[in-house]
Amino acid sequence: MTSAAEGEGLARLVTVMDRLRSPGGCPWDAEQTHVSLAPYALEEVHELLEAIETGSRADLREELGDVLLQVVFHARVAADHPDDPFDIDDVATTVADKLVERHPHVFAGADATTAEQVGASWERIKKESKGRESVMDGIPSAQPALARAQKVISRSARAGLDVRDAAGVGIGPQLLALVARAQAEGVDAEAELRQATRDYEAAAREAERASGAATERSST
Repeated sequence: MTSAAEGEGLARLVTVMDRLRSPGGCPWDAEQTHVSLAPYALEEVHELLEAIETGSRADLREELGDVLLQVVFHARVAADHPDDPFDIDDVATTVADKLVERHPHVFAGADATTAEQVGASWERIKKESKGRESVMDGIPSAQPALARAQKVISRSARAGLDVRDAAGVGIGPQLLALVARAQAEGVDAEAELRQATRDYEAAAREAERASGAATERSST
């Protein structure tokens, strides 16, 4: 439940963003476009993931705010479009309508008692509402390869597809097999690789410090 204070905070953010984009505001903010802002959105999402995995509650609150800022910023840019403007309220209304549409078991008396049933219903409604011909439609091609592989495998499994993998023994097929194993075990392959990389980085830094200390001792 959103409190009055939280509502006031969101309204204030929208007001501040409007002031920055309006005449007499910030020249940098005023000249931004959806394209110029895109890299910042990606960066902020990555920072949010890091806060979720390794940060404090304060870090999480800050990074959620930075992601929210990107949404508010893009909505304010969209409001200036000469032919098809929309604002943050339109964005919120659209996503609220989507949530209601895709949760008929909550808002329309449909039956769904398990998470699996909810997931299957979500995908079916999405396919119908967007006119998609395949369960693979809508998976971003620019998504990181590991995360995209798991999404493809997840969509296939959710649709009950009997996929015959192409034969291969190269690195790509082996990586894909690991992703399939992660999906089967309920593991986020991308998050696991990030954690393993952090562990490896920490070990590398320790080895670097040890090497530096050894060099210093040998030179004295």
